[in-house]
Amino acid sequence: MSQDAPSAGRFEGRVHILPVRIYYEDTDFTGLVYHANYVRYCERGRSDFLRLAGVHHSLLLEEAEPLGFAVNKLNLEFLKPARIDDALVVRSMFDSIKGPRIFITQEIERAGEILVRAEVQVCCISLTGKPRRPPVVLLDRLKPFLET
Repeated sequence: MSQDAPSAGRFEGRVHILPVRIYYEDTDFTGLVYHANYVRYCERGRSDFLRLAGVHHSLLLEEAEPLGFAVNKLNLEFLKPARIDDALVVRSMFDSIKGPRIFITQEIERAGEILVRAEVQVCCISLTGKPRRPPVVLLDRLKPFLET
């Protein structure tokens, strides 16, 4: 990887760690992170988890039966706000896979203090939007990270 390539984070066991910095554009008029931006940070965490595990969205689209993901359930618990210049960490854990559904737990923290908890359910879908079981390559890449 080139020195200028963006970081995709790292793994600690089955947990993916993604550092995120809060910029002015992330905040609302009060100087706190706008609530919808936490959803973006979680999305980055899930995408970089997959990337680091060897699953690239672009390659899934090139398969004989192209595959995408759709979030079909998202539960966020806002505990404390983040502010401009904060250094946050997005922790992502892929918990289980049942049929086309993937269950993921995420936390956003600052200096070890949890600010946001997220329970996410994504569904593997065809390009026409129909649920489909994940391909073997996806299952194989995620297997080491799932709860046992």
